[in-house]
Amino acid sequence: MTRLHALAAAFAPHDELAGELLPHAFSGDDGSHDAAHLVRVWKNAARIQAEEGGDSRQLAAAVLLHDCVAVEKNSPLRAGASRLAAEKAWQILDGLRWRTLEISAVAHAILTHSFSANMAPETLEAKILQDADRLDAIGMVGAARCFYIAGRMGSGLYDPLDPLAEDRPLDDKAFAIDHFETKLFRLADGFQTAAGRRLALERQTRLRSVLAMLLDEI
Repeated sequence: MTRLHALAAAFAPHDELAGELLPHAFSGDDGSHDAAHLVRVWKNAARIQAEEGGDSRQLAAAVLLHDCVAVEKNSPLRAGASRLAAEKAWQILDGLRWRTLEISAVAHAILTHSFSANMAPETLEAKILQDADRLDAIGMVGAARCFYIAGRMGSGLYDPLDPLAEDRPLDDKAFAIDHFETKLFRLADGFQTAAGRRLALERQTRLRSVLAMLLDEI
């Protein structure tokens, strides 16, 4: 079994679809938006969809292609990343002869999933994708991704003189743990589904524990 087939199996029951879409799913080398991220987001999405309903095939396509255009976190184009991914997803699915109505649904989910895009999801599948992707930004994995991205961007872990920014403005471009307050702790309040909100509260508790343990050691 090839690595592609083994990876596609993680998206069962849509492993055939995953085999078609995975070659198009990445355009960069960002380890926080890689195959492992897609598998985790699919697990989150499938767990939510099992409770909330929605079209599983459209959701799988949206998960697989939601990061198909790579834009670095510090790029001025970041707010447009989900639009670029939605446009590319439309071309890919059109090439696979998906119906226009289905393509539109997948593209909408991709367009609105991003925190940076600041657009409200209107369909159940879009709400599930947004929740599933944001679950991967909090909890233990969210903390790991935060520190990974900080290293990739050349940021420090924390300000040694004022770790919690009590007497300075928060600056998550300079210090990794500032990102907990500027974004990560804010995510739990914006979940779209009941299942997503429940899972978010669990992971937010873990994320706060990570920060507390780090502060205890410094």
